[in-house]
Order: sequence, then C-alpha cells, then structure tokens
Amino acid sequence: MGGDEEAGTLVLVWTNPGYYRRRRPKLFSFLLLSLLSCIFILAPHFFSFSSPFSHLYSFGIQKEGLAGNMAVNAPICSSISNGTICCDRSHFRSDICFMKGDIRTHSPTSSVFLYTSKIKGDMVGDVLQHEKIKPYTRKWETSVMDTIDELDLISTRRNPGVRHPCDVIHDVPAVIFSTGGYTGNVYHEFNDGIIPLYITSQQFNKKVVFVMLEYHDWWVMKYGDILSHLSAYPPIDFNRDNRTHCFTEVITGLRIHDELTVDPSVMKKNESIADFRNLLDRAYQPRIKGLVRDEEAQEKMQNQARRPKLVILSRKGSRAITNENVLEKTAEEVGFQVRVLRPQPTTELAKIYMELNSSDAMIGVHGAAMTHLLFMKPGCSVFIQVIPLGTDWAAETYYGEPAKKLGLKYIGYKISPRESSLFGEYREDDPVLRDPSSLNQKGWEYTKKIYLERQTVKLDMPRFRKRLVRAYDHITKIHRKVAN
Repeated sequence: MGGDEEAGTLVLVWTNPGYYRRRRPKLFSFLLLSLLSCIFILAPHFFSFSSPFSHLYSFGIQKEGLAGNMAVNAPICSSISNGTICCDRSHFRSDICFMKGDIRTHSPTSSVFLYTSKIKGDMVGDVLQHEKIKPYTRKWETSVMDTIDELDLISTRRNPGVRHPCDVIHDVPAVIFSTGGYTGNVYHEFNDGIIPLYITSQQFNKKVVFVMLEYHDWWVMKYGDILSHLSAYPPIDFNRDNRTHCFTEVITGLRIHDELTVDPSVMKKNESIADFRNLLDRAYQPRIKGLVRDEEAQEKMQNQARRPKLVILSRKGSRAITNENVLEKTAEEVGFQVRVLRPQPTTELAKIYMELNSSDAMIGVHGAAMTHLLFMKPGCSVFIQVIPLGTDWAAETYYGEPAKKLGLKYIGYKISPRESSLFGEYREDDPVLRDPSSLNQKGWEYTKKIYLERQTVKLDMPRFRKRLVRAYDHITKIHRKVAN
C-alpha cells in the first residue's frame, strides 16, 4: 500500500471505422451517419452518468481526447468578419461565442444584439442569426447548467425604430461569463471560473471588460486582486445594470483545458499553469508586503526559515486527521518548522497565499482545500495529499496531476483500511474496505455518504513518517543546490 500508486483513468476508445468500411462498403455511410447522430443526441446522457462520481467527481472521463476546450486559436471562430456571430459548440466542457461589430447589451431581455446592414435570404423578419448560450464551463452537467442564466445573442438588421441607443460606449472587448453554478466551493471557483477566465482573457493584456451573469459582490471582492491583473476596468453586473453597453467585440463563455491547468500547446503565447501562478504572485505580493510589514514579524520569519516550513491544511468533521497533533510532532522531529492552517470561508486569500507561498511543503486530506496547491512555489515545493478510502481516482485527477503539471513534487499517500474510521464500522472483508471502487460504481450517493461524509483518518505514523522524510530530503537537497 505505497503512497505513489497511479490512479486508474477511464478512457473512451473510438473504433476504427475503416475496419467496417472494408467489410460493409454499401452500408458503411448509412451506419456511420446513424451512429454519429445517436452519439451527438445522447452524448450528454452518456457522459453525465458513465462515471461513478457526480458533481466534483463527474467530469474526469473526458480526459483522453475530450479534455476540454482545446485552443483559443482553433480554426472554428478563430477569425470572424465584422457583423458576424460565430459559436464554437464542439467541446465537451463549454460553448463559446464570438461577436464582432455594432454590439449592444439589453439586460431586461437577457440579450446581446449585433446590428448589421447585412441581408440574408433565410432571415426571419429582421433577425439574421439567433444563438442561445449559458456561459458556464460545466456544459455536460445538466443539473448545474439548469441553474445558469441563458443569454440570447441576436444578429439583426439595423432598424432605427428598434435599435437600443448606447448609454456606455467601450473601446475594448468584453468577456461575458457566469459566476453562478458551484461558486462557493474554492475548487470550482478556480477550476470552472478563474483559470478559464485567465485562459480566455489574458490575450487582451488587461484591455478587456468583464460582464458577469449572476454577479456576487463577495466573489468580486474575494478575487479582486486577480481580476485587477486580468482587466483594467470595473466588472459589469449584467443582470442589475440596465444601461445599454456598446462594444465592437464580445466573447461569451470561457475556454477550459483540464483540471486546474493551462495547456501551453493551445495558447497563443504558450502560456502554462506556471504563468498563471506568476500572475497570482503579482496579484498578492502587494498585499503580502502589508501583512508582514511588522519588522519583528519579518525577523521572526527569517530566523525560522532555516528549517523547511511545512503547512498542514487542517480539516474538521469528515476526512479530518484525528491524530493531527501527533502528525505535527512527528513532522517537527523530522526537521520541519510546522504551521497548522485552518482556512475559513471568510479567510482572506492573500493570507493563505502568504503562508503557502513561503512554505516548502503542504499536507492535506483530499478535498476542495487542496486547490490551494496553486499557491505553492513550483520547482521547489512538495505537496503530500492524504487519500482516504474510495477517493483514489478523484484525488489523482483533480489534485495529483495538476500538482505535477505545476511543477510540484507530488506524494500521494493512500491510507490503508486500518487508518480509516470505517474500519471500525465494517467487517474486514466488506467491499466498503476491500473494494471501494465497487461501491463507487453504484453512484455518487454511495461515494458521498460513505467515503466523503462519514470517514475520518488516523494516520499510521511510522508508515506516514517515511513520506515526511522523503519530502524533507527532497527539500534540503534543493536548498543545498541553491546555496552552492
């Protein structure tokens, strides 16, 4: 039961159609078209339920070949002419639409109009094109998408009697997106919102206006430091701001690549998750300087910096480490300076960033708080994730792989059944302990009720100590190289 085992990945395999073409030449075209039609009609249903996980766990299945919106510079909609709406709906995770020309918002009808002098033969009245879009990055997940506001994007012929006069004229593009859905969960706030916003908008070098559906004051305040490094303009609350805002270019929806990451191969300037991490550094450094302005506090930190700093992200309730005090003591014996961090929903992100940015290692039990791995320094930090029973795949997919892509040294510690509180509730040969994957296959409710909500962890400290030593050796080796 080592801590570095690779989690399984579910792969979707497309059969080679040429095999059937050679054997059924007359029927091939018909069968292929029929198959494709069924796939496109039923795909949302297949993908929504084919994974044993739901909500946080429900979207890893597209990892091979359906890994999200690949390429802001893709051929679809990569170049559009003036007076045009182009929507790219080819991706599993989200739709994205581009508009160019005389564009005007109309929030009372949840519409964005594009006025043009063009005339098309298939026009319905003055309307040339009508697209609907829900600008949120969990397109496949019907339950949450049903809660997202829908926008009408309408290209229409100029008509002086209907046209909406401009109240505010903008000379930069707009990006329209929703801050609804799973907003309130830090993992989703970064994975579904902040990182896709970076992917979509960083090309504008802050010369862009953010227009938000389901606007939340607390969200804007929480992420204001980051938003100010992506846009030089105040965000617009689409639902409450009834003024007509006029633009010449609008993007509705966000691009998303994979879990907590940026794929450089499809970015215009080859930006990666490390570049996003650099943006976080620029965003939070001014505030951090204010937090550590006290000279005595700075001196204390410098004195303690001789020992590698380990941050324990503490949990209460489900998936808590019940012998956390023993963990803290053991880590100190190994040689770490230990800090225990207990983030609250109201904890300022800059404070969490300051702790983790100055740390050498972080330990935490699988859960949304592991998103804070983004705050660690790439190339020289160690992330140890404690993986409770029944969470192997999710832990690796949502945090293990992103940590590696960021450049962290990742150590996954899969607990043994005896380290789980479930060991005292079930027989040793019960599938809950012996075969968690069989329980996960029964559905999200089983996973949630058994492995996420009812399980705590008591670490086998002699066993876990080996991971601490491995992390300490890795860090001190890097420190020696830097010193030399």
